[in-house]
Amino acid sequence: MEMLQEYRHKFVQYWRRSLTFRMVSSFVAFALTALLIVLPLRAQQPVVLSVLIPAPDVKPFPPVIAEFERQNPGIKINIVEGPNASNLVEDLYSSAFLLGDSPYDLLNMDITWVPKFAAAGWLQDISDIIPQSELAQFLQGDIEGGRYKGKLYRLPYRTDVGMLYYRSDLLQQAGLKPPETFQELIQASKTVQGKNAAQWGYVWQGRQYEGLSAMFTEVLQGNGGFWINPQTNEVGLDRPEAIDTVKFLVSTIQQNISPPGVNTYIEEDTRRLFQSGNTLFMRNWPYAWDLLNKDDSPVRGKVGIKPMVRAPNERSGACQGGWGMGISSSTRHPEEARKAVRFFTSPEIQKQLSIAGAYLPTRRALYNDQELLQRYEYFPLVLKILENPALRPPIAQYAQASDILQRYLNAVLSGQSSPEAAMQAAARETRSLLGV
Repeated sequence: MEMLQEYRHKFVQYWRRSLTFRMVSSFVAFALTALLIVLPLRAQQPVVLSVLIPAPDVKPFPPVIAEFERQNPGIKINIVEGPNASNLVEDLYSSAFLLGDSPYDLLNMDITWVPKFAAAGWLQDISDIIPQSELAQFLQGDIEGGRYKGKLYRLPYRTDVGMLYYRSDLLQQAGLKPPETFQELIQASKTVQGKNAAQWGYVWQGRQYEGLSAMFTEVLQGNGGFWINPQTNEVGLDRPEAIDTVKFLVSTIQQNISPPGVNTYIEEDTRRLFQSGNTLFMRNWPYAWDLLNKDDSPVRGKVGIKPMVRAPNERSGACQGGWGMGISSSTRHPEEARKAVRFFTSPEIQKQLSIAGAYLPTRRALYNDQELLQRYEYFPLVLKILENPALRPPIAQYAQASDILQRYLNAVLSGQSSPEAAMQAAARETRSLLGV
């Protein structure tokens, strides 16, 4: 005790004599006091997770995020509103990673981005994010679309699928059933057009863009062909099945079943033409259903949906689309990000997003949910179509491969090349891309 008092006395004397010592000791005391105040405040600051979402898709999310933040008071989610076009959103994600650490913790991804992002090392492996028993509750095509080389990088909260729309009233008046094969679609179109009940038999997406690749993928599967085998990098574009698929599409134009300008059509072009009441069949996505059945729609209550037509003895294909959540490899908050991914893909939130945004859920059980069935009576039909997914090739070079296919397909549809020459050239260029 006496020694402690002696040290205290010397400290006081030295403090009184030395101006420098007084200044240094005052600064240290101030710094320690500030730390005692600031550190607890910093510990109380919530973790902020950022995610980039295309502008048209933002609307259903704020109430969902508010619920997440209520359940997880230590975590905030910041939505960065992206461009309308999904390819521009993909470019923003890519640029962010290429320039350095991405500012995004969660990645809201289209199904075709997963291989590229995973191969680049931009995504965390989330194979263990939920138990396998729960993973089995999702639609298989959506889960497979989130894998790359056996690992899971994306958990889906919203699916999409290509399907064939048809005018049920016009088929019934002609005494016909919805077609199952390519030839039946051609014959039904000729029959209805011959009665002047419809100007066009079949409309689809033929412009040089991703929609053309998606449409071709499902027709190709229905013809027993394949685009690229992701396990072996084998290219099937110059095989007979692929060439016959192109010939079928060309034949619809040559026989006036499809409009001559179909090579310029995107989804909304086909939807508007079909909704005008002048067309028998349309290839499109589920979003069109609500628009076709609006109160002022000329075809309200006259439309059916079914899987895409196919060749005899082959399996129908429905191009798998949809969105899901992944986690950035550079996030500083991996555990909080995993909580968010599990939340967004939970059955309760998928149901809420389906009601608010007319999204198709990725959990199979929700297609039997009574509240959703009251809103979307076509859910059982959509589920049947979703059970036969046609996946675009899950390869890291998918964007380049799709661009090759689009260019050569559109050249054929525009009359600039024959199916054989175009598909052989597309196959050669694709093999070169893959290093085969």
